[in-house]
Amino acid sequence: MISALPRRRTLLAASTAVALALLVSGCGAGGADAHRIRVGVSGDSPEWDVLAKEAKKQGLTVEPVVFDDYSLPNKALSAGDIELNAFQHLVFLAQSNTENKTDIVPIAATTVVPLGLYSRKHKQLADLPDRAEITLPNDPANQGRALRVLEQAKLIELRAEAGLFATPDDITADPKHLKLTSVNAQQTPRTLQDADAAVINDGVAELAGIKADTALFKDDPAAPQSVPYLNVIAARADRKDDADYRKVVELYASQAVQDEVRRTSNGTAHHIELPAADLEAEVARIQKQLGR
Repeated sequence: MISALPRRRTLLAASTAVALALLVSGCGAGGADAHRIRVGVSGDSPEWDVLAKEAKKQGLTVEPVVFDDYSLPNKALSAGDIELNAFQHLVFLAQSNTENKTDIVPIAATTVVPLGLYSRKHKQLADLPDRAEITLPNDPANQGRALRVLEQAKLIELRAEAGLFATPDDITADPKHLKLTSVNAQQTPRTLQDADAAVINDGVAELAGIKADTALFKDDPAAPQSVPYLNVIAARADRKDDADYRKVVELYASQAVQDEVRRTSNGTAHHIELPAADLEAEVARIQKQLGR
């Protein structure tokens, strides 16, 4: 991955206490540099380096901050240790708000990317044997989507009413008698050493050096059912209308940033622009589906 400016990212450890300690550098949301925006990301996100370079031309300092655990960026954002994050889709955000009783809102859509089934042992989907072991992300949002990927690949069938948060208990047909194992999303690439296949998030696969075009199967990010899996830039609700945040949103949609998104995703990432109000409405709809 190339970067147009020196890296100033902080790789955060997988415990909240250590993560927040690394983030605290004396400047919060109202710190000495009023135009400094720290953006929590997951994995290598070179488009944010391009955005930071463009932002500097407008007198805005944007600093990507890398987290190695999906559970941390929303906690850091809620605590005020970063100003924005850009790592999650709408389903994950709805789940996180519900579980942690936070008020984080999407202010812009970034991209939607495919979710793929990968293997080091088998070349084609049809090669998966009876009783194949397949690993899935264990958080409810990504596990539900992973099961839908297996359903679309015709490996299983799910109850029609299972919804976005399907679990293995919702499987109604399993002709190959698959052995499904749920693990932390970041650990799914490691399971390929032993498992027959794994459903791996796009960003996690990229970080592990796994090429998207090697997937045995992946869902269609342009399909209408992919809308809940739109990745977003998120902010605390009380600061969602910040003028500098709007500049960040405009910069993300710029030609320079979108060219980098296409380059680094090999064309798999689809940038979609939806009004923030529509994104908030989708989060509310998903939270209602959670039944809480």
